[in-house]
Formats: sequence, C-alpha cells, structure tokens
Amino acid sequence: MFRGELSQRESMAPVVTLASNTIHSAERGFAPPPPPPDFAPWAAFQHDALVSALSLIDTMLDSEAGERGPELGWTEANQKFGDWLDTHGGDAQQKRKAIDAWLFGDLRNQVAEESFAAGWSVAQVKVWGTGSRPVQQMSRLPALGLFREMLHERHLNRGTTWRPNDVIDMVYLSCAAGYADFVVCERQMREPLARGIKRLGRSTQIFRSLADAVSAIETALDESADSGRVGLAHGDH
Repeated sequence: MFRGELSQRESMAPVVTLASNTIHSAERGFAPPPPPPDFAPWAAFQHDALVSALSLIDTMLDSEAGERGPELGWTEANQKFGDWLDTHGGDAQQKRKAIDAWLFGDLRNQVAEESFAAGWSVAQVKVWGTGSRPVQQMSRLPALGLFREMLHERHLNRGTTWRPNDVIDMVYLSCAAGYADFVVCERQMREPLARGIKRLGRSTQIFRSLADAVSAIETALDESADSGRVGLAHGDH
C-alpha cells in the first residue's frame, strides 16, 4: 500500500502459489537437504516430492500438540475493549468508528515499519494518517480488509468472549480468504468471515468441510479449465 502510494501504482507480491516447496525455498532462507548419493541427477524432483509428501503426512498425523506461544495481551485488550463497546459504544456507526480507531492503534508498529521501509517521511505519514484515508485504503487490501471486517463483526456482536486462539484464526483466515478462491474453516469464524466477504463484494467461497470444498473446486475447474488455476486455503481447525 505504501509503495503503491509513492509510485502511483499498486504492486502485490503473490501470497498463494502452486509452486512446489516454496515455503522451504532458498528465497525464504532455507537450504533443503540434497538427494541421497545414489539418486540420479534427473531424480531430484522425485526426491523433493517425496520429502514434501512425507513431511505433510507426518505433520497431519502428529498427535502431540505444539506448545502455545506466550500470550501478549491481545486477547485481554480485545475483551476489555469489547466490554466497553457493549456499554458505552453508542450506535452501530459510532462503534464502527471506535473499532477502526482501535485497529489503527493496534497496527501502529506495523504502519511505522512498513512506511519507513517504503521510503516515507514522518511528515508524509502524519498527513496520510488524518481523516478516513487510512481506513479506506486498508479496507481495500486483500487480507487486512477482511481482518477489519471480522474485527467489526465480532466486536459488534454483544457479549463476545475473546479467546487466545482468535487472533491466529482471524489473521490466517483473512489472509486465506483474501488470496485464495476456496477456504475451509469452523463455524465460529466462518460466519463473520463470510459476512465480511459479502460486505466487500469478494468472490471467495467459504466451506465447513473439505469434502464440500473439493466438490466446489471440481465444479470450478470443469467450468474454467482454460482460464487459469484456483487456490485453496484450509483453516487450522
């Protein structure tokens, strides 16, 4: 967003890709293990495919839960803010403005870091941060726009209980729905995500089961076999 503002054009890096082994590629700082000595040079792809498949299977079948990261106060802060909104927030429009202000404050470190990386001056950021411009621009971003909508939906729902895993669900599902054509997630997050997609006029389809998503993907592929590839994202539930 900040780079596009300077160059008068938007440039978005791809987030969903069908390229193999991207997450462990050299571009991300990884050095994958080489094939065994008895593998022929032409068999490198088979080796990569085998390692990838076995790693995914091992991850999905792993019954030991990973350690939860430290709670940094996001859950408690949202709960206190939501409780305050329920009592003192005013009408829906006033509450939406308060939620946007809360979100902008929550993103202040990222705004500072990314605007600096894009070459903005402090004076430019101050001018940009006035009025409704930041909210309007952020709402057009694929992932952050949906995250904002989910935040609105949950805070406008009186009596919402915030849990530590909510931030993970909201960040990754809004990213998935922002860049993929099909997303699978549980009911708790499906409803606010689906409503956000509708409000923004997006075309992403949301499902509660992988089977339903697979059927929809097959239909889409049949209908647009020559129009490109489609992306699938699966929530961590």
